[in-house]
Amino acid sequence: MLTRLSIRNIVLIEALDLDFARGLGVLTGETGAGKSILLDALGLVIGNRADTGLVRAGEARASVTATFEFAELPALLAAALEGAAIEVEAGEPLILRRQLKADGGSRAWLNDQPVSVALLREIGPALVEIHGQHDDRGLVNAKGHRELLDRFAGGDLAGLEAAFKTWRRAQDALDLAREEVARAAEDEELLTAHLAELEALAPEEGEEETLALARADMQKGERLSEDLEGLRFLWDGADSPLAALRGAARRLDRIAPEHALLAEALDALDRAVIEAGESEAKLEEAAQALAFDPAELDRIETRLFDLRAQARKHSCNVDDLPGKMATMRAALDAIEGGSEHIARLEAAAQKAALDYRDKASKRHDLRRSAARRLDKAVAAELAPLKLDAARFQTSVVKLPEARWNASGMDGVEFLISTNPGADFAPLAKIASGGELSRFILSLKVALAEEGGAATVIFDEIDRGVGGAVADAIGERLARLASNGQLLAVTHSPQVAARGNRHYMISKSSRGTVTKTSVAPLSEAERKEEIARMLSGAQVTEEARAQADRLLQGV
Repeated sequence: MLTRLSIRNIVLIEALDLDFARGLGVLTGETGAGKSILLDALGLVIGNRADTGLVRAGEARASVTATFEFAELPALLAAALEGAAIEVEAGEPLILRRQLKADGGSRAWLNDQPVSVALLREIGPALVEIHGQHDDRGLVNAKGHRELLDRFAGGDLAGLEAAFKTWRRAQDALDLAREEVARAAEDEELLTAHLAELEALAPEEGEEETLALARADMQKGERLSEDLEGLRFLWDGADSPLAALRGAARRLDRIAPEHALLAEALDALDRAVIEAGESEAKLEEAAQALAFDPAELDRIETRLFDLRAQARKHSCNVDDLPGKMATMRAALDAIEGGSEHIARLEAAAQKAALDYRDKASKRHDLRRSAARRLDKAVAAELAPLKLDAARFQTSVVKLPEARWNASGMDGVEFLISTNPGADFAPLAKIASGGELSRFILSLKVALAEEGGAATVIFDEIDRGVGGAVADAIGERLARLASNGQLLAVTHSPQVAARGNRHYMISKSSRGTVTKTSVAPLSEAERKEEIARMLSGAQVTEEARAQADRLLQGV
């Protein structure tokens, strides 16, 4: 709940510090005293649009600080703080501060940590709910009506949410598989043609390198063919060096025993014959290795051209072509087996959809039953609030399937008819702000709302009514505030008398300077203020006596 509000340089407020407590707090004062300034300041600190017109004339900046305390953080608030990586210890107050510059721009802090205004706006609904003459949030906003009805209806929504997620996952998997099969089917003819080309070529990993080396050797052989042929003729002829060496060795062998030097010469000559023989063998091997076969070279070059052409066609390396073939075969196999896969996914999606529909239908029935109970409860509150000609209806309609979600298949909206015979219309269509506030009060009483904002504010809910109606409003405000915190800006003495705390808003002028101030009232001061509200500017003893009766009667 809101425990303290500090305002600096907001419009007519120079400096103001107010403490608040549980229960019903009422704010009263003369018309034009500046009650709306308090609401504007509070709206600023929960993320409302920053209007530089709020900065007090002559000041460079304005600020508002609001302190909230909780026995336990509301779920929405805890989730938002966790998402923003802000830790709040159990029992620690939540302090929001917003600073507004006169030349534009604003800054925000939460427990002295700089935060975005978007975060203030996100957590605002869990902190403060303001109902006034131009209410467009809270109960008026149809976006929250389904959640409010569900809270009134009770029951567990977790199973419905889980069923929706399961259904959507199954349906997404089916849609994706259908898209993949459709894309593959469109490419089936092309895939088949490409695979046939590759299978006819039958590429092998590492083949390009082997062919390239063979081609390089044959091209060398082509360049060296004339020299190799000349050497072959030289070595193979009758007058070849090797034949001459062998002949010389035979002749020397006959005379070598005659002298030691001849024997040594023979040994050297034998070595020469051996070396020459090895040289001849190497030349033969080289000739074979570098053999130039025009037909074989043409085949190798054609093969390399075909392999590289396919690699360019499929935007890969030649060594990747065998892998491409495997991928194409798998894609074609998937097309052939796709119908079975789709059938399995369709069965899973259908089962999940049926489960969701069953749970959503049960929630729909529960909502319809709760809507009838809520309509009766609200109807019972309308007459005492001078809305006896009005009718209230909770509309629960099944939405198109495209709009189904984790909360079910229903659209929920609170509708009203303010005049006999008039059609039902959304709450926001009510012309009278006073009627709107009283409708919201009747709704809140009927809903006995739990888990709403920590602090609820009604701005002039009693406008245009008095007597028994004002008393009925005060009684209901006090009932709502019994388990929480509710603030009411009021002109009604009957409502003011119901308050646990009473704040007086006043405006004073000194020269050209006008200031608004707010002060908590003592019991005696409170009695005098209620008497003023009863009698006007001139407070009479009769008004004081009547104020006594009002205070004693609550």
